[in-house]
Amino acid sequence: MTISLPDFIAGLPKAELHVHHVGSASPRIVAELAARHPQAGVPADPELLAEFFTFRDFAHFIEVYLSVVDLITDAADVRMLTYEVARELAGQQVRYAELTVTPFSSVNRGIPAEAFCEAIEDARLAAEREFGVVLRWCFDIPGEAGLPSAELTARIATELQPDGLISFGLGGPEIGVPRGQFQPYFDQARAIGLHSVPHAGETTGPQTIWDSIRLLGAERIGHGTSAVGDPELLDYLRENQIALEVCPTSNVATRAVASLAEHPLPELVRAGVPVTINSDDPPMFSTDLNAEYRIAADLLGLDPAGVAELARTAVTVSFAPDQVKKDLLAEIDGYLAAAE
Repeated sequence: MTISLPDFIAGLPKAELHVHHVGSASPRIVAELAARHPQAGVPADPELLAEFFTFRDFAHFIEVYLSVVDLITDAADVRMLTYEVARELAGQQVRYAELTVTPFSSVNRGIPAEAFCEAIEDARLAAEREFGVVLRWCFDIPGEAGLPSAELTARIATELQPDGLISFGLGGPEIGVPRGQFQPYFDQARAIGLHSVPHAGETTGPQTIWDSIRLLGAERIGHGTSAVGDPELLDYLRENQIALEVCPTSNVATRAVASLAEHPLPELVRAGVPVTINSDDPPMFSTDLNAEYRIAADLLGLDPAGVAELARTAVTVSFAPDQVKKDLLAEIDGYLAAAE
């Protein structure tokens, strides 16, 4: 009996390269944290949470996101969140994930940087041991918090260097937050061997992507959907194999793209740009990685072999250890062969 495409996707071993730590807090986790910290004003009732997570625009999304950050008040909260996010990733057959973590948000709220790093590392080791999911960290500057957040994030990254840390990022609003001002902090991170993976070109145009490449040394781009407006940029991304971390549902939820039907993913693929499929802030957008793969398969007209190739691309452009890459690629190939 032939396996259905949704069932194939559900069982497909995967890598997730663009998923946020706090943004992955499921309604169950958020409700538990909200009940423990009622002063934060986040509803603990699941139905009210769904309404709470209905975004008017990108600015409102940031507002809601930061209200959930307020629920993470100590290292125990950080450890629980990280461990539970890993559990849910493993449930989707994610074998490797690069989790975008924003230490500034927690440290600025009173959690010592050392305790924060110890909490995520403890959860990382437990998750690999108990769920079989390998986690790595991208320490992320929250752009809306300005240069002080960049300075603190770079200092934590360079001075503490937790074992799972592999990359340095930049998130938050793009409008009014030029990429170039963060160059010194990316230079510091790159000097200790961290990879550069800023968000760019989601709610702004192609120039933000160019700036991220030229000034921040971007090796992958978070989102990057506006690249379709610049043929020269598309050629550059293809020729230099700079992958875009595409998050279809997120792009629609934040109004960066008008609808899934108008998503530029097919145009990016036709241009030969390497793309990976990701979930961004999945519970906040009522999605998960499996749903994003189903959307991508529909937009691109893919069969199981095509979906497996998307999964292979994510592994190939990841910063995973060589043995993890080798094992996961072999697992994807074996899974496809068994399905055929």
